[in-house]
Amino acid sequence: MKNRIKILFTVVLVATSCSDFLEEPLQGTYSNATFYKTEAHAKLAIAGVYNAITFASTDNNLWVFGDVASDDATKGGLSGDQSDIQFIDEFTYARNNASLEKFWKRYYEGISRANYVLYYVPSIEMDAVTKKRILAEAKFIRAYLYFNLVNVFGSVPIKLNPPINQDEINKAKSPVNLVYAQIEKDLTEATVDLEKVSVDVGRATQGAAWGLLAKTYIYQEKYADALVAIAAVDALGLYSLEKVYKNNFLDSTQNNSESLFEIQHLRLQDPKLGSYLNQYFSPAKDNGYFFNVPLQNFVNEFETTAGNVVDPRLDYTVGRDGQKWINGEDFNPPNSNSPPWSPTGFLQKKHCQPKKQVDPNPGDASLNYVYLRYADILLMKAEALNALNRTSEALVPLNAVRKRARESYLYDKDQIGFGVIPSGLLPDVISTSQPIVTDAIRHERRVEFGFEFHRFFDLMRYGKVVAENSLAGTGFVFDKHRYFPIPQSELDTNPFIKE
Repeated sequence: MKNRIKILFTVVLVATSCSDFLEEPLQGTYSNATFYKTEAHAKLAIAGVYNAITFASTDNNLWVFGDVASDDATKGGLSGDQSDIQFIDEFTYARNNASLEKFWKRYYEGISRANYVLYYVPSIEMDAVTKKRILAEAKFIRAYLYFNLVNVFGSVPIKLNPPINQDEINKAKSPVNLVYAQIEKDLTEATVDLEKVSVDVGRATQGAAWGLLAKTYIYQEKYADALVAIAAVDALGLYSLEKVYKNNFLDSTQNNSESLFEIQHLRLQDPKLGSYLNQYFSPAKDNGYFFNVPLQNFVNEFETTAGNVVDPRLDYTVGRDGQKWINGEDFNPPNSNSPPWSPTGFLQKKHCQPKKQVDPNPGDASLNYVYLRYADILLMKAEALNALNRTSEALVPLNAVRKRARESYLYDKDQIGFGVIPSGLLPDVISTSQPIVTDAIRHERRVEFGFEFHRFFDLMRYGKVVAENSLAGTGFVFDKHRYFPIPQSELDTNPFIKE
């Protein structure tokens, strides 16, 4: 097995955790008088920051906002189960919604852990290069956390120090542009001291920081800046598209050449380090809860040839009738003794593993969450070039993504018809009309990144008309629902937030 980050809990200071890399045992319990004294402490602390962004805890529910709130998915599950997710799905939520509460607390806990590292580690006597790298990793993760917070809630408090006194505990909201400015600052500084290639798979690298910086610029329509960041990713010479799309979502082919940043999971650890997503998204017959299920609208987005051959990404992404499930059996076979696998007739595959890989605990899976991959870099490049009236240039990265998808027939031996690309499958986009290419890029993002927790945020940045048309029938109103409300618990405890 590759050398991957293993994170173990222990208590640090007031309200945070720390952890250890690799497979060393717990080091005991620390207080603020005994911790942040050695290089080993610094390494434990940064591992705790990584732990905050894993899906080992159901508190990290990014999928509720990225997928369920979008036009790709609905809640799924049993009727009445996790009703707070249903309220998000229908845009009928209140401020005391449990999904909002969990997300807010989990992400600010991660920010707090990063802030402890950034506050205390500079004073530790230790190897200078290691110290700089750890500080850069903390800045990257803090930027990642703020990026998701600002896209879910809009204006949020910016906290840059640990809660060492009352003034640092409660902060007023900062406007969206200032939150983005802080994200840019953290990422720009992080690129200097992060490693180009990390010995420990899973650590943030320069490519991850440049890639997230490009995404930050794209979300603000700073297209020229985005191209500079993308050029920095390419200059590293490390990243390329996997020949087979599905390899980005298999346990055996994780951390591949397409991956810029993925959140690591390990099963059968104590304390638990595996992903709960497998159990939440799997069918009941695999002891799953079948949440976050695809809608027909999403399935219809995939292109089909005149000979009825569908974009292969559909069946890499979605379980559906007439196809095989990940265990190798027929999907949802007729059985009068068991209910249908999904209320929509579909299940997503990207976060599910074969049952034999996760026994005896399906909620302790080893699949990573792939947050940023090279296909995203290419489509961001296409988007930026097109927005800057360089549409003919935008076709190159756009078509590279389509080419990889259709060439699954050349590289995936499991494809029926392997060895020959079906006629008319995913032809190159040739139009140089800017509006047509805009639509083509948006279409490509939807089918390429389906169920990777990005769709709702893409819809929001496309603007009111696109968002309301895409979410028609859900109760969504852009001016009301563009951002989710700050949870009631934060309003109750933070006197500086007035809404």
